Amino acid sequence: MSGLVGYPGPDPTLPARGAGPGTGQPVRLLPTRAHHTSGHDTGPPAAGTAPAASLRTGAWDPLVDAFGRLHDDLRISVTDRCNLRCIHCMPEGVVFRPRPELLQYEEIVRVAGVARRLGVRSVRITGGEPLVRRGVVDLVRRLASLGFDDLSLTTNGTLLGPLAGPLAGAGLHRVNISCDSLRPDRFAAIRRRGDLATVLAAMDSAEAAGLGPVKVNVVLLAGINDDEVEAFAAFARRTGRPVRFIEFMPLDAPGDWSRSQVVPSADVIERINRRWPLVAVANSDQSPAERYRFADSQGEVGVIASVTRPFCGTCNRLRLTADGALRNCLFARSERSVRDILRDGGDDEAIASAVRAAVMAKAAGHGIDEPGFLRPQRSMSMIGG
Repeated sequence: MSGLVGYPGPDPTLPARGAGPGTGQPVRLLPTRAHHTSGHDTGPPAAGTAPAASLRTGAWDPLVDAFGRLHDDLRISVTDRCNLRCIHCMPEGVVFRPRPELLQYEEIVRVAGVARRLGVRSVRITGGEPLVRRGVVDLVRRLASLGFDDLSLTTNGTLLGPLAGPLAGAGLHRVNISCDSLRPDRFAAIRRRGDLATVLAAMDSAEAAGLGPVKVNVVLLAGINDDEVEAFAAFARRTGRPVRFIEFMPLDAPGDWSRSQVVPSADVIERINRRWPLVAVANSDQSPAERYRFADSQGEVGVIASVTRPFCGTCNRLRLTADGALRNCLFARSERSVRDILRDGGDDEAIASAVRAAVMAKAAGHGIDEPGFLRPQRSMSMIGG
C-alpha cells in the first residue's frame, strides 16, 4: 500500500496480492478503486475543454458533473427524527424539524420519479431512523413501482423485526443495520436507548424475509468500541453478514468530532488480517466500501474510509433531505430546495433542472484535510446517511 494517501508503508505482516493459503506467498491487500482525498486531488477540466456535463444539454440526459462523475444513486431521508440518541450522532434534547416542513410521501415519490428519468438506478431510504415515520411500507411500495434496480433502507434495527416481512412484500430489496457494539452493556451506553438483543433479532427477521445480504454498519470510535474489531470480524464469519467499519466523520450533532477519535481503516484491516488472512474484492459498483473476503471464504468485511481515504473521485451520490433539500455531498455547505418547487406548482422539468444544478455544483472533494474546511451546518441525522 506504499505511496497511497492515508495508508502506511508496506507491513511485513500483510499477505501480498496473488497469493493465498498454501502458496507460501503473502497476499498484498490493495484498494480496488481510485480515491481522492480533497478538493485538490481532482482538478477542474483543462482550460478550453468543456466539462462532460456541458455536452449533455437534454433535459433528461444522465446526471454527469463537471468532473465526469455519473450520479445514479439517490439517498432519500424521510425524517430527521430517531428513537435513539447515539453518542456519535444525536444529543439528548435535540430539536427536530416541524412536521409540515417535511416532504409528504407524494412529494418524495414525485422527486424520485424525476430522478429515475434522469438515470438514477439506486435508491436508499434513510433518516434519522426511517421506521419511526408512519407509512414507510407504503412509500416503499410506491418507490418500488418506479422500477429502480436497487431499493434499500438503512435502519438502527430497533423497529425492523415486525416490519421486515411487509417491507420485503412491498418491494424493498435489502437493509443495512447499524450496530456499534456486540456487548449489551456497551451497546446501551453508545446508543443510550434500545437493546442489542432486539437488533440482533431484527437481523434474523430481515434475512428470513429475504432482505439480504444484511449488511452491518459499525461506526468505530477510538477508545470506545475499537477493541471490538476482531469480535465483529468473527461475527461476519459466523453469520455470513458483511460487516462495514465506518470512520467517524465530522457530522455529529453535538459538534464534538476530533481526528483523535477516528480509527483509521488501514489499521482495522491490518488487525483483522493478522487473525484471519484477507483477500481484496473488486467492487462491481461504486460502493464506497473497500471490500475484503476471508481467504478461507467464510464471510466478508469492508471499510468506509471517508476521512483517511476519501472516495470523492468515484462518488455517484445525491441526497434528498427530509425537508426537501438536494445535497450533492454529505459535507456540502449549500443545498437546493425542491420542496419550494413542489409547493409553488413547479413542473417536473423544474425539478429536473434543480437536480441537474445540484450535480453541476458538486466540488471535486469534501476537503476535510483542507485548512479552510468548515463542517456542514446540518448533522448526519438531519442530512440522511
